[in-house]
Amino acid sequence: MRNGSKEQRERVLRTQAVDNTLRAMRLARSGLARMGAQFQPGPIMVAGQKLRTIFDMKNSQEFPGLMARSEGQANSSDVCINEAYEGLGATYDMYQEVFSRNSIDGQGMPLHAHVHYGHDYDNAFWDGERMVLGDGDGDIFNRFTIAVDVIGHELAHGVTEHEGPLTYFVQAGALNESLSDVFGSLVKQHLLKQKADEADWLIGQGLFTKNVEGQALRSMKAPGTAYDDNVLGKDPQPARMRDYVHTWDDNGGVHINSGIPNRAFYLVATQLGGYAWERAGHIWYETLRDPRLKPNATFLSFARLTVLSAARLFGSGSDEEKVVRDAWSQVDIRVSRERVGEPLWGPGVQPPPQQSGQQPPAQ
Repeated sequence: MRNGSKEQRERVLRTQAVDNTLRAMRLARSGLARMGAQFQPGPIMVAGQKLRTIFDMKNSQEFPGLMARSEGQANSSDVCINEAYEGLGATYDMYQEVFSRNSIDGQGMPLHAHVHYGHDYDNAFWDGERMVLGDGDGDIFNRFTIAVDVIGHELAHGVTEHEGPLTYFVQAGALNESLSDVFGSLVKQHLLKQKADEADWLIGQGLFTKNVEGQALRSMKAPGTAYDDNVLGKDPQPARMRDYVHTWDDNGGVHINSGIPNRAFYLVATQLGGYAWERAGHIWYETLRDPRLKPNATFLSFARLTVLSAARLFGSGSDEEKVVRDAWSQVDIRVSRERVGEPLWGPGVQPPPQQSGQQPPAQ
């Protein structure tokens, strides 16, 4: 953050110190997957049974904190505890009811959330075992439990780890982030029973305080328009490949370039109509589970797999297949019928020289 007060910059540095550690952990976990290591499944439960536990960190960073609410217990007097509990439930319900998936790992993994993490912590994260949520600083960010799609986003990282996984770097990392936005948005839409044309397609609406000129962290409908603020700067997300940001920051732009596949999903969902999870969501979910999806997938190889998934689910030459192919073309990714897995950049097709130091504010 180049702008803002000394206090604001110090808060950002404290948050980044935690976030950098988290991203290194994600990169390491995806590296283990490339070498063939297997993740250990969580405890097996009865199919379809939620098991949520919320812990109060009381502004500490020493886990686990104090247990504040467990499955079936009444509301707490603490709104963060209740919002986390409901967010875990909404996420579990979406995966169970839409995809017949029993929790994050598909085997009934208990869901743990830890609220009031650290002091003025401006983020939320999944660390491979638990959901962790900060309170925000009250200046730029509100409490992170306020946005159910953010909770859904972070838990979706767990799904990707168990199903993908996608290396947390450059295009594969941006796909990792985009999938979390997709399923986070589906959690919110499923909870609100919204059809695709009724949803706002914003990620993290309500997180910004009234001091910020912005409506959310990201917009899947119109990447690059979520905020434009004197302190945070302008939303750096591109909506098309012609504007792809080449940078070493943000693990190669994983939160920045995720706007491109985000918009492709939005286009598919709204063009198909109805509830986004009914067709578009199933196509993306089956693509994530496709064994041909490689840890170092590019946008192009992922796009090809979505077309194949649409054809497999709804028939070759179906409207769904055509809509998916057309959506990718609208973000400058042309899906041919060639071999799946061909790299986006190759001999004679080099990325344009473009650098950026702009980083998204959180997530």
